[in-house]
Amino acid sequence: MTSQNEFLAGTTVLVAGGSSGIGLATARAARAAGAEVTVTGRNESRLRAAGDGIAWRIADLHDHDTIAAAMPERLDHLVLAAGDAAGIGPVAGLDLASVRSGLDTKVIGFLGAIQAALPALRPGGSITLVGAASARNAAPGAVGLAMINGAVEAGVASLAAELAPVRVNAVSPGVVDTAWWSGFPAEAREAVFTQYGKAATMGRIATADDVARAILALMTNAYLTGTVLPVDGGPAAA
Repeated sequence: MTSQNEFLAGTTVLVAGGSSGIGLATARAARAAGAEVTVTGRNESRLRAAGDGIAWRIADLHDHDTIAAAMPERLDHLVLAAGDAAGIGPVAGLDLASVRSGLDTKVIGFLGAIQAALPALRPGGSITLVGAASARNAAPGAVGLAMINGAVEAGVASLAAELAPVRVNAVSPGVVDTAWWSGFPAEAREAVFTQYGKAATMGRIATADDVARAILALMTNAYLTGTVLPVDGGPAAA
């Protein structure tokens, strides 16, 4: 059986939003598997710390020109991992500007990055989008997140049909222990981690590496396209 390393060795991977969290874990995993990896983001110091052998470019998904400039001449795999906590809060007081910013990043920004990548993407290459379980699961205070990530995940099948033989998939993580949660009070964060960890079949929340391994599986399986892969530790226990 061919390993992920054999599939990825010598390929070119670009991870947008690759300076932290799931994106960074994916970049490091792809590099360890032998790929030539570039990460993009807005924070130069974090980009520089991505790791030995990982190239970096400052680029903002809100700025199409910077994303286009970051694209290599030849690209095998594009991973769109940018995102933040935009859209959290009860609907009655929801910050609509925050929701708009989230849509600008994960819908308009993702589409812009795909447009910029198309001339470089080889047939049989892949695009993997990072959505979230908020698109599928009901939770008070998460309607903004649900609509942002729901839009991302709803587009996967249509993109796959249109862009074949380039493959398009998404991961849909549940709660993941990353810096995404750094803006929450420590007690609230730990309460969420405990609650969702107990509910998951696997008995814990995810790490960024768990999600990165799922992304590499989508990147390297030549028969997977149009798929939204939940990475949530299994359905909630009854």
